[in-house]
This record gives sequence, C-alpha cells and structure tokens, in this order.
Amino acid sequence: GMKVPPKCYVIEDSALNAYATGFKPENSYIVVTTGLIAKLNKQELEGVLAHEMSHIKNQDIKVMLLAAGLVGATVLLADILFRVFIFSPKGGGGDGDSKNGGLMVAVLVFWLFLVILSPIIGEMIKLAISRRREYLADANGALLTRYPEGLASALEKIKNDPDPLVDHANKATAHLFISTPFRAKVGISNLFSTHPPIDDRIRRLRGK
Repeated sequence: GMKVPPKCYVIEDSALNAYATGFKPENSYIVVTTGLIAKLNKQELEGVLAHEMSHIKNQDIKVMLLAAGLVGATVLLADILFRVFIFSPKGGGGDGDSKNGGLMVAVLVFWLFLVILSPIIGEMIKLAISRRREYLADANGALLTRYPEGLASALEKIKNDPDPLVDHANKATAHLFISTPFRAKVGISNLFSTHPPIDDRIRRLRGK
C-alpha cells in the first residue's frame, strides 16, 4: 500500500539490528546490519523488515517528533507563565501586600512542580507512546507477512545477541534498535524504555 518503497541500506556491523527512518513514507529508509542478515533465516528477516516497513506506513517517526515537541512545549509554557507572573506589575508582592506574598509562594510552588515533574511525566508519556507504536508495528508486520512466528523467532535471536555494541548503547541511540538495547529486568526501568519488554512482544506474536 506504499506508493514508493523505502530505500534499503546495509551497515557493516555484527550486531543484530535494523531500524527505519524518514519523515515521510515516500522519503524513507530501512537499515539492516550484516549481523542481522547473517544470523536470521529468510522468514525471520522478512518479519523484521515487515516490522520496520510498518513503522514507515504508520508514520511513527512523525508521531514521535510530535510527542517530543509537546514535552518541550510543556516545559517552555511553565517557564513563560512563571516569568509573566514575576515581571507583571502586581507580581512578586512588591507592594508588601500579604495577599500578594501568599500568591507568590503558591505560584512558586506550582511552578517548581511544573518544572521538576512535567518533564519527567512528559518523557514517560512519550516513551509510553513509543512502546505502543512498537506493539502496533509488530502487529502490522505480522499482518503483512501473514507469519507472526518469523518476527517472534527473530526477536528471540536478537534478545540473546551477545554483541558488545548492544551493551554499550545509550539512551540517545536506544530508538535505533529493533528492541531495547539495555539488558534491564522487568520493572520500573521499563517506564523509561523506548521499547516494550521483548518477551512480552514474543508472547503477543505467538498469541500466548
């Protein structure tokens, strides 16, 4: 259903990885590593490529850019509201009025709440959206190939990939992996992960 197929590239790397990029479906790219091609069979590789094509078809890159923009806008709005209050003629309680002083304290507390918690809450919402889009790409990829076991089996191999690149990934590059590159256990750390737990993805693909 895509008017223009994505361009495909191969990276010389032993890690089992693939990702999709491109702001518009008609100007998109899928990248796979030589390690992925070497270690996956045809059905598994099809499952991974179908997952990445689903990201492009669903315009997930645009969705995540929008989510990131909304998180930034929330922080910016909190800062603007505080500055407007501080520099307004009645702001800051400059006339010594106790009412103004009390209001100033209340606004300061509210501003601190926004500044400290809104970025954290916003980031958690953004990452939650990212995880839901991964589930959606898994489901759409399975519909495309009509063989969910291909992606499920590929994810099992990726999960057990011992390549050192995976262990040295950081939060800035985590979204460039087909599954979370961190060997974290299920728990609160999953709230700050770009991907859902890989075991859960495999279970869903197998209908368990």
